[in-house]
Amino acid sequence: MEAILFIGMQASGKSTFYKTHFFHSHVRISLDLLKTRNRERQFLQLCLKTSAKLVIDNTNPRKEDRQLYMGQLKERRYRVVGYFFQTSLPHALARNRAREGRDKVKEIALYDVRKKLEPPSYAEGFDQLFCIRIQGDGFLVEEWSREEGHV
Repeated sequence: MEAILFIGMQASGKSTFYKTHFFHSHVRISLDLLKTRNRERQFLQLCLKTSAKLVIDNTNPRKEDRQLYMGQLKERRYRVVGYFFQTSLPHALARNRAREGRDKVKEIALYDVRKKLEPPSYAEGFDQLFCIRIQGDGFLVEEWSREEGHV
């Protein structure tokens, strides 16, 4: 069983990465889709109960945000993989401005998440970590070094 935890600002490519890499293999858990923490909790419980492969597609900026999931996932013996979406605030703001409708978020939300953003570490319980950067029309995926704690 595998659980993937996305970490990064809004407009950093998380949902696009999900669609291109995990749409056909993993259930997507997203507050953007589920709208409330209660619904998210219930959906996560259903996924855990059925041993579904899953992606948690939220910003998850702080270690404490990620720990809300980590304990439950490890208790169910999931292999937990973290994907840290590295982008600059100006690039995220530009991508957000290009969005339309419900996909566009208030700019203050990007500033807020950027201020809280803590890179993940293996000490949190991740089995594997990757750093993701938008590169042209695709993504550059690099595995984090366990020794150095980053790419």
